[in-house]
Amino acid sequence: MLGLAALAAAALAYGWFEAGWLRTRVLELPVAGLPRELDGLRVAHLSDFHLGPFSRGAVAVRRAVEWVRGREPELVFVTGDLLSRPRGRPALDEALAGLGAYAVLGNHDVAITRDRFSRRAKLDGLPATLLVHDSRTVDLRGVAVQIAGAAPRASGPVPPVDEAAAFRILLSHYPRLRVPGYGLVLAGHMHAGQIVLPLPRGKIRLAHLRARLNEGIYREAGVTLHVSPGLGTTFVPFRFFARPEATELVLRSES
Repeated sequence: MLGLAALAAAALAYGWFEAGWLRTRVLELPVAGLPRELDGLRVAHLSDFHLGPFSRGAVAVRRAVEWVRGREPELVFVTGDLLSRPRGRPALDEALAGLGAYAVLGNHDVAITRDRFSRRAKLDGLPATLLVHDSRTVDLRGVAVQIAGAAPRASGPVPPVDEAAAFRILLSHYPRLRVPGYGLVLAGHMHAGQIVLPLPRGKIRLAHLRARLNEGIYREAGVTLHVSPGLGTTFVPFRFFARPEATELVLRSES
């Protein structure tokens, strides 16, 4: 019994440690339809801060935004679940300050979750451009680029495409590939499974057992999707074999 208790304690200690063990990654990402002028565009993708609860995810968030500030990317995107408890708002403001980020809401921000402690976030005055079923068309390197944000629902309409834009990016908390007109989709929500059992025939991701789009890069019908492993935790303050990640995407034009 003492051996089992010691093993359980060690496992919990590791899960607590991993929740703050940030991985930083730079990925070269070929994107169909990317204008040549945007080749090499550096985009930071962060997701799922879940600030508020007692968790080392807050450590991962602090380290992630420090890394992003040091990298100085041309765009910063945050794909939802900014807060899990209202008391995390000061830490959220501190994390986003000066990043010039574009952000969308996640299901925890609007209290659509099985977490009975989650509360609808009050995000007035957020130091970021918040896109909730809305978009902006901006000039990047002389190219009109539409940046759109989906509402925090698993399905449903996305903002209409701006036909005048040469390239379009969709921020969606939930991973999705069926979004005609958008060349790049950035999403989160999945936490890379958060609690993962690595087996010889593949991983069992306990957070989303049946999900197909869990983490990394996916492509379908001209759409490129990046699903972030996220930074925070939900339900339990642990991660197992699903480290938090801050990602820089270097966009490349496909020949």
